[in-house]
Amino acid sequence: MHDSSPPYTGPKPIRTILQAGVVAGVLDALAAMIMVLARGGNDPLVVWKYVASGAFGPDALTGGPPMIFWGLAFHFFIAFSFASLFYAIYPLLRRFIDSPTAMGLLYGIPVWVIMNLVVIPASRIKMAPFELSKVTIGMGILMVCVGLPIALISSKNYSGKA
Repeated sequence: MHDSSPPYTGPKPIRTILQAGVVAGVLDALAAMIMVLARGGNDPLVVWKYVASGAFGPDALTGGPPMIFWGLAFHFFIAFSFASLFYAIYPLLRRFIDSPTAMGLLYGIPVWVIMNLVVIPASRIKMAPFELSKVTIGMGILMVCVGLPIALISSKNYSGKA
């Protein structure tokens, strides 16, 4: 599984990271809002107030459009960060995992771990109690909606097929 391909000659890294971050961010955002609706919520935009509460505290939950904006800004900053990290480690991963699909699905697991064991605890968000069903759904969403598109887009661009 050693990659002996020539040096990278595809699109610039920033373009790849932006593309991967936007796609992952949009898919994850849609999944989060759908989950709110599926759990009986009537305002999917509350997701972004919740995200904003990580920086602004509980008052963000009763805030208006500015909190929605900040929540989306933080969300996409995180999506671009995970896309950047994957892009940086892609050559190393490629040595061990040949399939971009497998790489992406596996990448969703550390994304979940970092978000739930580092980012959220370091924020002002109140931690929810552990529920295996919610962990499984959340990890699955990050595997499919974040890890997979980031890996597929990065792999395509590293190989020069973009």
